[in-house]
Amino acid sequence: MHRIQPAKLWPGNATNNVSERADAAMPAQGNDRISGRALILWDPKRPGEKLDAIDTDQITPAKDCVSESLDALDEKWKVGAFRYLMPDFRKRVHAGETFVIAGKRFAIGSSREMSPAGLKAVADEVGLVMVIVCAENMGDIFRRNAFNLGLEVVQSPEAVRDATDGDEFAYDPDTRQLENVTQAKTYAPSPLTAKEDEIRRSGGIFAVGRREFAGSVEREPAIEWPDAAMARTLTTTEQIVWAHRVDKDAEVKPGATLRVYADLLPASDGTAPFAIHTFNQITGGKAIYPRQAAVANDHFVFTGVDADDKQTSIGREFAQLQQMDKPYYATPGDGIFHFYFPEQGLILPGQFVPGADSHSRAYGAYGAIGIGVGSTTLGFGWSTGYIYFTLARARRVVFEGSLQPWVSGKDIVLALLERWGTNQSQGMSVEFVDATHQLPIAYRNTICNMMAEGEAQNGIFAADDITDTWYRDKGMNQLPYPRVRPGDEAHYEIDERFDLSEVVPMIAKPYSPGNAFSANDVASERLAFDKAYIGSCTNGSYQDLLQAALVLKAARSKGFAKAARDFVIFPGSGGVKAQIEQPEPRLGGASIADVLQASGGQIRDSWCGPCFGQGADALKEGEKAITTFNRNWQNRMGLGGLGYLASPAVVAASALLGYMAPPSALGLSWSAKEFGV
Repeated sequence: MHRIQPAKLWPGNATNNVSERADAAMPAQGNDRISGRALILWDPKRPGEKLDAIDTDQITPAKDCVSESLDALDEKWKVGAFRYLMPDFRKRVHAGETFVIAGKRFAIGSSREMSPAGLKAVADEVGLVMVIVCAENMGDIFRRNAFNLGLEVVQSPEAVRDATDGDEFAYDPDTRQLENVTQAKTYAPSPLTAKEDEIRRSGGIFAVGRREFAGSVEREPAIEWPDAAMARTLTTTEQIVWAHRVDKDAEVKPGATLRVYADLLPASDGTAPFAIHTFNQITGGKAIYPRQAAVANDHFVFTGVDADDKQTSIGREFAQLQQMDKPYYATPGDGIFHFYFPEQGLILPGQFVPGADSHSRAYGAYGAIGIGVGSTTLGFGWSTGYIYFTLARARRVVFEGSLQPWVSGKDIVLALLERWGTNQSQGMSVEFVDATHQLPIAYRNTICNMMAEGEAQNGIFAADDITDTWYRDKGMNQLPYPRVRPGDEAHYEIDERFDLSEVVPMIAKPYSPGNAFSANDVASERLAFDKAYIGSCTNGSYQDLLQAALVLKAARSKGFAKAARDFVIFPGSGGVKAQIEQPEPRLGGASIADVLQASGGQIRDSWCGPCFGQGADALKEGEKAITTFNRNWQNRMGLGGLGYLASPAVVAASALLGYMAPPSALGLSWSAKEFGV
């Protein structure tokens, strides 16, 4: 099992040599007044309204997220900025429209740091400075990444409301005061924490990292858990943060920005290059080995595209240089890192795990804090062993009542996102309570994973007997941290109860996971589709695939032997792919793979590509797919494709029927003994 480690110097290095990096710190941010014209993202469906819920897939489409070398990281990011949403974006910025104005919930979703970096670079390349102005609830990862990179971001609902095309704007980087010069109005934006403002003023994460690098190398990580009296007042997330504080006198409360030790700092081949660049900028690249680092090749590995191969080679060469071996460096096919790293004992209860990928929130299923942070924060963590973290307000969801027929983790989270509506979690830290102890790790993984779509800072189930059993079954009996449970006096900004007996099988229609409906109601529409996909980091576990296989096997007695549509399966890891080849008693001794393939299923390697529109299985224009993936945003699964989200059982049933429907539409009657996982 993984343990947090102190810094390890490269051979021949001494601690006093490391301190020289502080002399290379970047200069502080200039305070010259910034001027420019408004570039407004209007909502085509609501005339006169600014566009809400712009996700980072729209800011930087997946095809533009690659880098072919460390020397030209941002070339494609600049070209691709708002490629489909506003094709003339770059031209307009170069013409002086440098105040980008959007509505609520700007830059939500994926952690891709290519988005803030690409936007900033579009203005930088012609000597201009960009300012992002949006209303409430900017994506937390994007916001943090913007500070790291020196991109000015302002949240002001009033400024967004008033802005019209052609308005002249001005911004004072010193006071952060925003002015609509045309309308003679000034605005005070939402304030930053002191540390956020310090990072912004100092010139970004490279400068901060260089200043703190030497001290971080000398400091031994110390994890100290709160006593019973203190723990009683803290949520599970707050207790883990409290224990992992670098500065032991720092107060743990919502809104506070703290330095927090990381147990693991995982990246993918997609996010690693920028993290490597950050690590090199801070440390020089050959002073220490990257701290708590892990890299999995799961995003651009099976496309056959030369640019993608060059992207993955950056991480491969770095791993060789820095002596990173398995399981800390996972090769193509080893798995999606949200499955692979827990399987390998790198994710453990009580850990604090900032991952470059937004779906690192999945680690909450294992009793750990999993958050998405982007690449530069990750590179900073590789350099120092800790990150800067601003704690969000807490929210609790207590799951009670009994699960209904065919309902799994995917149905629960889709129903929850539908309930939360357009506000989603409001950026909070979400604590889940399995009051009746009936949600297996596979279900918890799906729920926590999709807190990325719920716009939560993290989602977490406190470790319990279900958690311990999962680890024991994998031969991990002595976990390093004490079991943590929420304190009886912990404060939750929102405390809600969620009755599982009211949840039915669900299907989410485009373009939001929260746009979810009863699968029975959708079945009445007889919605046809082109492809049925099961897998991904959200639903690629052995239990997920077993659930699908149980439906397929039972359906044979009802005359449904073969999938009516293209049916493809993406196991969550290479380990899962091997495991589904083994005999399964619940399938009469056949393997899951046998059942899937007998029904026409095609089993692929473990990777993320189709989920975000890459590779041969990406949707083509006009194609529809029902999938177990996590996002069905516009163009997410392929340009012009339409994605629908559902559980493995619903996707399996739909594959046989040829239209979207739950297993009951096959004439199957629920039996917990026969179908439960």
